[in-house]
Amino acid sequence: MRTHIVRVGNSKGVRIPKTMLAELRLDDEVELAVENQALVIRRVRKPREGWEEAFAAAGRQPLLDAALPTRFDESEWQW
Repeated sequence: MRTHIVRVGNSKGVRIPKTMLAELRLDDEVELAVENQALVIRRVRKPREGWEEAFAAAGRQPLLDAALPTRFDESEWQW
């Protein structure tokens, strides 16, 4: 798709069609970068984004501490 660079105050900008914004899930804030002489616009990732899916994909793993008691656990620890 071709578009024009437009004047925005003392700067210039590019208008991004609504359908592209929705498809890329772009909000009010984006990251800009120059890569291989191209302008790259990326959505800002939220902290811990994707963690829930990664944990689900990894499956539930038992904790190592529970599976492997140490000498400390057997002789020194008291409830």
